[in-house]
Amino acid sequence: MFSKYKKKILVSIAFGAVIYLAFSIYADLDKLLAAFGDFNWLWLPLILSLSFMNYIFRFLKWQYYLYILDIRLSRKESFLIFLSALTMSVTPGKMGEVLKSYLLKEENGTPVSKSAPIVLAERLTDFVSIVLLCILGSYVYNYGQAVIIIIGIVFILTIVLLSMKNLSLNLINLLSKIGFLKKHIDKINIAYESIYLMIKIKPLIIATFISLISWFFECIGFFIVLNAFSHSGNMEISLLSATFIYAFSTLIGAVAMLPGGVGITEASLTGLLVFSKISKDISVASTLIIRLATLWFAVFVGIISVFLFQRLTNKKIENLGIENSAEK
Repeated sequence: MFSKYKKKILVSIAFGAVIYLAFSIYADLDKLLAAFGDFNWLWLPLILSLSFMNYIFRFLKWQYYLYILDIRLSRKESFLIFLSALTMSVTPGKMGEVLKSYLLKEENGTPVSKSAPIVLAERLTDFVSIVLLCILGSYVYNYGQAVIIIIGIVFILTIVLLSMKNLSLNLINLLSKIGFLKKHIDKINIAYESIYLMIKIKPLIIATFISLISWFFECIGFFIVLNAFSHSGNMEISLLSATFIYAFSTLIGAVAMLPGGVGITEASLTGLLVFSKISKDISVASTLIIRLATLWFAVFVGIISVFLFQRLTNKKIENLGIENSAEK
């Protein structure tokens, strides 16, 4: 299951390395190294913990969606499946996290068509929550309002259209007349029923609220990064500024649909920090540190979880074999 994704992950890591090399050249390598030396690395465990809190709250949202769709799974198995999918954080829009659905099918037989829409619901509520985190800062700092509003409207309209059941079912009926889609129409209907349940008003509000909390943890982490340099007293970056810069850059990176938003997110983070009159070396160092603590930390956690999940699965298979032998 995981082997076919290894190449994509390695390519994304290589792409990220090239991008970071370019940023190092932009900042002047000697000055960048000096900036890293100026950073108080004792804050890193707290920053990583805040990133992990993001994963914990996103897991709660995943559990909530499983509950809505009446998908039964032990909390331990569900947690490992969720974390394992973090290896797919370097896929465009994190849509590779549909891996959760394939692992779920292997674990309890849940059809992929039933659970895969969870990933779509997760992304929709993530986008809405990040837009909400951006919008206040955009007006305070008079930057990016049009982009944020347009993106917000697009995703809100998507949710509204999906919630219009008669219209959606009529569209699915039209799709059934297309030859290569006709044989998949039952799966499309199942998928739509799942997404429809998850975007009703109550689940939508609850999931968006959970998303707001989860992404705000990473905004706090970014704020701490900016204030963990020894001369941070010279930097005028408030929590509101840090939240806007991080959320806006995350939003732009996600919309760009590049693997993990690599390149676009970093450019936006660095550009907005430089725009805020922070030196290039500190701006690039802050960008690389927060991306290490968010994107690449997520991939690392995912890889560890993959091994733990495989061990759990192998242990269950061994125990089943022992039970069958005992019965004979």
